[in-house]
Amino acid sequence: MVDVIRVQKLNHVNLQLDCDRGVAMELDEAFSFFVPGHQYMPSFKNKMWDGRIKLFNRNNYQLPVGLYSSLEAFARKHGYEIELIEGPVGYPDEKNDITVEEIFNFTQKLNYRTKGNKIDIRDYQFEAVFKGIRDKRRILLSPTGSGKSLIIYTLVRWYLDNFDDKAIIVVPTTSLVEQMFSDFKDYSSEDDSFDVEQECHKIFSGREKENVKQRVIITTWQSIYKLQGKWFDPFGMVIGDECHQFKAKSLTSIMNKCRNAEYRFGTTGTLDDSEVHELVLTGLFGKVKDVTTTRKLQDEGTLAKLDIELLVLKHSEKTRRHFGRQTYQDEIDYIIRHEKRNTFVRKLALDQRGNTLVLFQFVKKHGKPLYQDILNHAHENRKVFFVSGEVETADREAIRKIVESQNDAIIVASMGVFSTGINIRIYIISYFQVQLNQRSESYNPSDEVFVSLIMGKTQN
Repeated sequence: MVDVIRVQKLNHVNLQLDCDRGVAMELDEAFSFFVPGHQYMPSFKNKMWDGRIKLFNRNNYQLPVGLYSSLEAFARKHGYEIELIEGPVGYPDEKNDITVEEIFNFTQKLNYRTKGNKIDIRDYQFEAVFKGIRDKRRILLSPTGSGKSLIIYTLVRWYLDNFDDKAIIVVPTTSLVEQMFSDFKDYSSEDDSFDVEQECHKIFSGREKENVKQRVIITTWQSIYKLQGKWFDPFGMVIGDECHQFKAKSLTSIMNKCRNAEYRFGTTGTLDDSEVHELVLTGLFGKVKDVTTTRKLQDEGTLAKLDIELLVLKHSEKTRRHFGRQTYQDEIDYIIRHEKRNTFVRKLALDQRGNTLVLFQFVKKHGKPLYQDILNHAHENRKVFFVSGEVETADREAIRKIVESQNDAIIVASMGVFSTGINIRIYIISYFQVQLNQRSESYNPSDEVFVSLIMGKTQN
């Protein structure tokens, strides 16, 4: 007799499974994975945790809705049958009965603009929108610069036109809240049927969360993850931008609280190589759709090509040996305060033609002095900007827009603010601290300064 797994869609978060205990044990094994590096974690070492992420809950026999296709594959492999039972919100594999022509006609009505100029949705963007709407949930894998915000804007506009519930867009930083809002305003600048100020509300840094009239919420996850589940009930669509960060417990809890959100989309430019990471995200958002790649966009001229150069300058052998006996923090403090090293970075930045980005890690003891040094030596007509967490979010967005219109500006920015999702036309200098005691057999010691830089030069 063939074992049967009965599947009911409990809500838009979880499937309720009904099967015998033996099948449940197999499901527990099939949908549990070791976390990379678990063997080094204190909870594993202290035998408080087995090092696994378990996606199937053996206590209540529930599985994330996004893993339904993986459940089908499991059943085929083991020779089990799946019996679908209609749940309170329908079936787990329900799709929208829509046509390409319907979605195409809808996109034409949106009258997209950017900086006042009419633009058309690209083929890969349209395909992502169509398949997302058809399947109701997807991870859209597409790099920064590919127009993810236009995809998100189109999905949101379609939802608002077809449903009465609200939509929420969750991003990792306040800068991306402003950037998303600004992009929506740009795209709809010639569309009288959509007023961004009336339709969209930004949440970050103490902004109002209750009694919000706008139907679209753009928020950082940090602003809402502690809110009670009832707050999330009005949302029928949830979009996680830079969704590769959603494996954290706080981000996963937001998705689980959006139990009424039938439409779920995650956008990201990268997924790490671990199986557990991809399956956790698939459970939250659905199957992965490769929208496009950086290589394709570079080949067609949409993105600039990169010319990567690595420059390494080292301290003398005596200095390196001395710091072999110091703490890591002592070493970092010495590096970032070294006058010759910072002079080298300043000269390198000022020597570049085109927009330049200098990234730092420590604001007070490195970023601010470096910015002041560059500013003091820059030509009076060259604009130099400083960006860190201390700079107001609206000011960061204003700086981003200014630089977009410049040809020779310099931004000195913290890694924390500019590390994720920022899209800007720029000649990039990105540098990181590297240990002083790193050795090179071919290197002849001198009094040069130790610094490691990666320069990505855009070629139009």
